[in-house]
Amino acid sequence: MLSAGEGFEGYVVDAPIGHGGSATVYRIHDAERPDRVVALKILDDHNRHLAEIGRLRREFEFAHRLDHPNVVTVYERGPGWLTMELVTGGGVQRLRTVAERLTALGQIADALDYTHNRAIVHCDVKPANILVEPDGSRAVLIDFGVAVTLADDICRRPTQVETSLPYSAPELLTGHAPTEATDVYALACTTVELITGSPPFPHNDGMTLVDAHLHEAPPKLSRRTPWLPRAFDSIVAKALAKKPADRYQSCREFVALITRALQ
Repeated sequence: MLSAGEGFEGYVVDAPIGHGGSATVYRIHDAERPDRVVALKILDDHNRHLAEIGRLRREFEFAHRLDHPNVVTVYERGPGWLTMELVTGGGVQRLRTVAERLTALGQIADALDYTHNRAIVHCDVKPANILVEPDGSRAVLIDFGVAVTLADDICRRPTQVETSLPYSAPELLTGHAPTEATDVYALACTTVELITGSPPFPHNDGMTLVDAHLHEAPPKLSRRTPWLPRAFDSIVAKALAKKPADRYQSCREFVALITRALQ
């Protein structure tokens, strides 16, 4: 753990602001330019092994290739750490209204389509990886640590990708290479959670959850959330199709249809 006032690679630590599974995020400022404030993500001491260092390096390298207002900007990196823009509004769940959440989802959909056009699949879209500005005006997609590139032939793409089970597309769970449709599926799961309060398959047991993604039909969400129109069910069902080719061709198309159904 770093302490407030401690120096680090030309920066001064202000305070810890978050902690994930393997790393802590700090607010820091430039020692020579105190008005330049950024975020530092650094692996915890007990997680400084090659796999986690490699994941953090990939997170930096993928994000560094991208230049989009709704994709996190990264600045510098070293073994087991990186610096990035500081987004101080917290997670997307802090947005209070459906309209605000739909706006954020639209921005993330735009970011994902931009990413796909540059041959990158995020592979870990979920509410925890979407931050917002304090006024809610901008949503930011973070954590490209398990992203993959589409530039290689599909036979050479990784087939074992770390994933967050509540948002995992069937192809990730069966060892098939991810595609853009993998992110469409995860965005649909994220959308369902942000609109209804829980993901489409709200099972606590891991094996039951995997089975649901692989075999259960998409739920009729309007039955458990009465104010939702039935059109919401059909739009989500297409995005959650078991076969990637049966899903929407873009993330923007999916969110645009959801937004229209809820207006």
